[in-house]
Amino acid sequence: MDVIHNVLFGFQVALQPINLMYCFMGTLIGTLVGVLPGLGPAAAIALLLPSTFHTTPVSATIMLAGIYYGAMYGGSTTSILVNIPGEAASVVTCLDGHKMALKGRAGPALGIAAFGSFIAGTFGVIALTITGPLLSGVALRFGPPEYFAMMIVGITVLTYLSSGSMLKSLLMAAVGLILGGIGMDAISGKYRFTYGLQVLADGVGLVPVVMGLFGITEVLENLETEIKRDIVSTKFKNLFPTLQDWKDSAGPIGRGTILGFFLGLVPGGGAIIASFASYAIEKKVAKNPEEFGHGAIQGVAGPESANNSAASGNFIPLLTLGIPCNAVMAILLGALMIHGLQPGPLLMTKAPDLFWGTIVSMYIGNVMLLVLNLPLIGLWVKVLKVPYYLLYPLILLFCLIGAYSLNNSAGDVLVMLIFGIVGYLMRKFRYDGAPLVLALVLGPMLEEAFRQSLMLSKGDFSIFISRPLSLAFLIIAALLIILPIITQRKKLATLEE
Repeated sequence: MDVIHNVLFGFQVALQPINLMYCFMGTLIGTLVGVLPGLGPAAAIALLLPSTFHTTPVSATIMLAGIYYGAMYGGSTTSILVNIPGEAASVVTCLDGHKMALKGRAGPALGIAAFGSFIAGTFGVIALTITGPLLSGVALRFGPPEYFAMMIVGITVLTYLSSGSMLKSLLMAAVGLILGGIGMDAISGKYRFTYGLQVLADGVGLVPVVMGLFGITEVLENLETEIKRDIVSTKFKNLFPTLQDWKDSAGPIGRGTILGFFLGLVPGGGAIIASFASYAIEKKVAKNPEEFGHGAIQGVAGPESANNSAASGNFIPLLTLGIPCNAVMAILLGALMIHGLQPGPLLMTKAPDLFWGTIVSMYIGNVMLLVLNLPLIGLWVKVLKVPYYLLYPLILLFCLIGAYSLNNSAGDVLVMLIFGIVGYLMRKFRYDGAPLVLALVLGPMLEEAFRQSLMLSKGDFSIFISRPLSLAFLIIAALLIILPIITQRKKLATLEE
């Protein structure tokens, strides 16, 4: 009964005209971000973060969440029509989606992608509604030692956020922790690592950092890459899949939905891993696996369902435990903190309007996306024809205005430009920005929990292993670091043999 009461309260919040408008804006922008190759949800949320500072936290979170799961919808359009994934999680959709389009079946491919995304996204939100309060209830027992140990798990999760080596990922985490320590010490009141620079007195701002690492870096990287776009030129008829298409797709949608949700809880690229895993499973269980890669509708339905369900699953660790499991969730965590909110077990009691309003807005957003995607396919095709030499200057201008408008400070613009160049060099040398951002967000919280724990124990470090939950988290963190090392050594041993 409590869940029903909370959901009704969430509808009361989400159906307010202003929140409906922000939900619509988020899903529309998210779809556009998914359609445009080279601009992912992390970059888009980083760019639009400053525009939310003059709104309520509820409206801001609803819009930013809409951008994330909306991008999962839009990515399929580009994959099917252009054979270029608009979003990393839609890479697999290119394999069969574009082949269907070349055979004149672009309509059913786009249709099943939209319907599969809607079904999976809705299931994911329902699961989030049920499991969120349960997880928050358990986490309410946490004290400073448990929070510290949980943050350690969050930091070790960084090793899974990088597609490169674990060592590079941990190095970026160390840089993020150092950056998080810049500014005034909350306990002693002394300035740390500021070197007399006024711009660093309040610390390194999250917004300029993420706008530089994801916005400016994306533009610089894509400027040197010529993207050839051969758009399928056909009239999009029969967008509604046939009865046979539904029979072929029902199983993949169901399996992809469940698989995606659980993989969305796993640290790292949940939606990306989910789409690849779904495709592999469907090819394994298919009666005619040889059709995969040549226009099998199952190869579109499964992965598209999986990545949308995973997007919903990503919100569970963020909202209930305060642990982001990928770069986008790390930016959302930072956004909530900028608005004066602390994601975690207390979020549901301290800000129930935000917690339940955001969850219910995802129900509404999924309906909006279904209604938006199919009728506006013609518009998205025209958007795909916009030259990038017109698009990128607009993104740069938006970055500059956004960074300056934070505090009306040229220092923030300078920080953004520095991190834009640093981010570009990081991409060149295969260092991911996601671990740095996550460590920058979690670092101050980690330090505060550590100090509070030692104050409680009067300097006795055994407090971290004498409490069962804290010990359990520390063991998990140790396993997260050790297991990849063992796996890597086994691979090297196999290769040597």
